Amino acid sequence: MNCRSWLVAAALALTACGSEAPPMPEETAAEPRILADPAVPVVGEERQILAFGDSLFAGYGLAEDEGYPERLQSALRARGINALVADAGLSGDTTAGGHQRLDFVLDAMRRPPDLALVELGGNDLLRGLSPAEARDNLSKILADLQKRGIPVVLYGMRAPPNAGPEYQQEFDAMYPALAEQYGATLVPFFLEPVYDKPELRQADRIHPTAQGIEDMVAATIDTVAGALPKS
Repeated sequence: MNCRSWLVAAALALTACGSEAPPMPEETAAEPRILADPAVPVVGEERQILAFGDSLFAGYGLAEDEGYPERLQSALRARGINALVADAGLSGDTTAGGHQRLDFVLDAMRRPPDLALVELGGNDLLRGLSPAEARDNLSKILADLQKRGIPVVLYGMRAPPNAGPEYQQEFDAMYPALAEQYGATLVPFFLEPVYDKPELRQADRIHPTAQGIEDMVAATIDTVAGALPKS
């Protein structure tokens, strides 16, 4: 299955599974969660990373320790980086919802993060919200983080061709444009490692399996590690 046809199927699958996804507990949605692994030795200065996004960060359909933020933390620690990744993923969240809860999430952390990972926009796409609206919300999120002096890795998504050529072009272009505008590091397409591998996706045909998450971590860890400010 090529990228274009998979994106069409993924959009339909997400639309279907979005109504079936169980609601996130209020406390999970409100406060970032850190899952430390005491078995992994850490050295050096603690580096706090905020993973702020939707179900792709929240670990939809996975065990608590199998989500992207948790596996990223383990991978960074395996490289000798004393990383603590705060999981602030919320299933079903849009860019507007993300902007509304960002300050609360940041204020709930014991100190400002050294780096923020921002992964939002997929649910705006599925709800047919305008790219201009999504871009405006993402711009506000990036501006708020910039104002707090927090560097960002921005995780991009891509619109399916059935959204129409104008919508697709505008949606896809907003991530690199915003990354350039705010000096953020860009992951062009977060789902790149799994989009053409059905064995790495759950039954809904879009959310990654545990092995899919491992591949996504492997594809992005260099970007995240490189974006961490020098201690």
